[in-house]
Amino acid sequence: MNPPTLAEAVELARAAAEVADGLGATRAVVCPPTIWLTDVQRAVGGGRLAIGAQTMHDGERGAFTGETSPLMLAGLARFVILGHSERRQYDGETDAAVGRKVASAVAHGLRPIAAVGERAEERRAGQTEAVIDRQLRAAIGVLDRIRGSGLVIAYEPVWAIGTGDAASPEDAQAAAAQIRGILREVDPDAADEVPIQYGGSVTGDNAAAFFAQPDVDGALVGGASLDPRAFAAILRAAEDAARSGA
Repeated sequence: MNPPTLAEAVELARAAAEVADGLGATRAVVCPPTIWLTDVQRAVGGGRLAIGAQTMHDGERGAFTGETSPLMLAGLARFVILGHSERRQYDGETDAAVGRKVASAVAHGLRPIAAVGERAEERRAGQTEAVIDRQLRAAIGVLDRIRGSGLVIAYEPVWAIGTGDAASPEDAQAAAAQIRGILREVDPDAADEVPIQYGGSVTGDNAAAFFAQPDVDGALVGGASLDPRAFAAILRAAEDAARSGA
């Protein structure tokens, strides 16, 4: 639920758009609260900055008070985050529900950013790989195919979100490599076309180290996206990595 006002949402989006318009090899996306989508799209539409939604329902219509359908997002969003850890934790979003939403997003021309990642207690119990395997297979399980779907996967270790305690670049790479391996197993010809992001206390200071990893293609940015200067630094780090071939 950030930012809390329309004026702040538009200001942040315009600041991001100014940086994004100067990028050549990097795709930048902002995902404001649903209520601000129309105004943000109007404020920055037509430039290089893409707009995404923070979640959606898998159905097109129905008696689902408070939900947003993929049809409602048409023309307002190009991307949609699905299965974010906060949705799983606070709204009871299950692995199966994420799979249905991912398939629905693709069917309606939206690019799903499917989030997977372990909680602190799961990490301590050595279950990181098992959690990633379970959540990822469920997220892509309803898709007819991965190739051409526009799928994006975000590895977001829950214990690193908003804590300032980011995973190490090596940990992020290990998870991204596992994700790439599962995608390759499911659809060998499409695995390399799927961007894999890292999310969890990404900052302008540590972003370059994550982008230097061979299987980390970008970042799902949280708190730093609310600071125009910090977000700009992350975008420029991504552009530098892309131009250098990292």
